[in-house]
Amino acid sequence: MVLIWQFANIWNDFIFAATIVQNEFQPMTVVLKNVAGSFTVEWNVQMAAAFLTALPTLLVYIIMGRFFLRGLLAGSLKG
Repeated sequence: MVLIWQFANIWNDFIFAATIVQNEFQPMTVVLKNVAGSFTVEWNVQMAAAFLTALPTLLVYIIMGRFFLRGLLAGSLKG
């Protein structure tokens, strides 16, 4: 369960990446912010970028989901 939470926190670390990391090494969350246009919004590009950004986190939750649920329920069940 800790692995899932840690992966999600590292993947979504936006403030550190937006302020310190240089342009060619920015993570996907910062690039997703930069995809938005100033005057026009291309919704198909926005949604494709959002899906690709969320895909690794979704895969970790799907693959490790049974461990996540087991960890959540570990202290709540008697027996």
